[in-house]
Amino acid sequence: MQRRVTGLTAAVAALSMTALLAGCGGDSGDSGDVTLKLVAADYGDSSTNTSKKYWAALTKKFEAENPNIKVDVSVYSWTDVDRKVKEMVKDGNAPDLAQIGAYADYAAQDKLYSADDLLSIPTQADFLAPLSKAGEVNRVQYGMPFAASTRLLFYNEKLFKSAGIKPPQSWSELQSAAQKLKSRGVKIPFALPLGPEEAQAETMQWLLSGGGGYTDNVDSYAIDSKQNISTFEWLKDELVGKGLTGPTAPAELDRAEAFAAFTRGDVGMLNGHPTLMQMSAKKGLKYGMVPMPGINGKAQSTMGVADWMMAFKQNGNRKEIGDFLDFVYSKKNVLDFSREYDLLPVTTSASQEMAGDKKDAAKLGEFLKELPTSQLYPVGKVSWAQVSVQVKKYIGKTVGPNGNPKAILGQIESKAAAEENAR
Repeated sequence: MQRRVTGLTAAVAALSMTALLAGCGGDSGDSGDVTLKLVAADYGDSSTNTSKKYWAALTKKFEAENPNIKVDVSVYSWTDVDRKVKEMVKDGNAPDLAQIGAYADYAAQDKLYSADDLLSIPTQADFLAPLSKAGEVNRVQYGMPFAASTRLLFYNEKLFKSAGIKPPQSWSELQSAAQKLKSRGVKIPFALPLGPEEAQAETMQWLLSGGGGYTDNVDSYAIDSKQNISTFEWLKDELVGKGLTGPTAPAELDRAEAFAAFTRGDVGMLNGHPTLMQMSAKKGLKYGMVPMPGINGKAQSTMGVADWMMAFKQNGNRKEIGDFLDFVYSKKNVLDFSREYDLLPVTTSASQEMAGDKKDAAKLGEFLKELPTSQLYPVGKVSWAQVSVQVKKYIGKTVGPNGNPKAILGQIESKAAAEENAR
């Protein structure tokens, strides 16, 4: 399981009557039936909610309305899907569409259609602005957001109530709450998972709350900025150094372990996403959620995460792909998917309807509020994949007993710059 929206609504409404006019036409012409090949990731955790069922129902409806277009969908686990698409492209057998985790490599190789090539104006305009921007390479959108999520600070309501603690709104309040929890024998007052599983996510959450980020205002890497160094010096000295992050070193703690510990009642606070709601509910654990605290109050932005849809040019089915994507991104279909898997809608129209629905708002409302101002990983950079590996490998060392945030962040920044310049 790293985001400004209100101005799109009127434009979408005014243009909605043209929703069936896809992109700029097609490459395949009107030569007959076309079968589109789609490779997609599985968001389910069992056979009862596998994404195969979602795509089967959706393509059945689409094919009934478009009898000259068939859609063949192959669904793979997240462990396999990116590798599977990579192999298909390498073998010269690219699918028409792929719904996976990253698009920048393929865009850099000129293998993808742009969103302008494919989508009707209302469909493209309906994407949430931060997500559209994150799908760009050199200001051209190639990655179309398919699923989104944000992060909030989760806290154990029982532990907070027994300690007389209010949810923190600043770093100082967070530290004070962690101290009180520790004094009452809580095993892990604040869980800080900087282990290799998803260290890049926890890192970005803290960078943003400290007023920094992976990149600067002109989208250049700024990993060793003064703000970022100060953030990790605070973590090292004021949380880890004071024994507020539990017995496991942050460099050795993975997100899955932290989530499991939270559901057992061993954790007072941690950063989490909607999946943690489901896990906690299954264990009967009562929790609260608040926006991530910042240095002096609520952080200006939180971390957003998105998965991507992309369309390959190899088979030349531009018009048919566009027709299908306009259908996929209809409000109903976006809502159906988001509700099935407790994810956030990627379009303005679906987000507004979900925010206005009492049941949806009660479940995902706090996450929805954070999405319009969230920031994502710099996924438009081909170098990001390797930079992320460096973060996972080294960031946990910054808060260790002999950690040197300035030196380690500088090391990651140097490797990031070299990787970017090599592209």
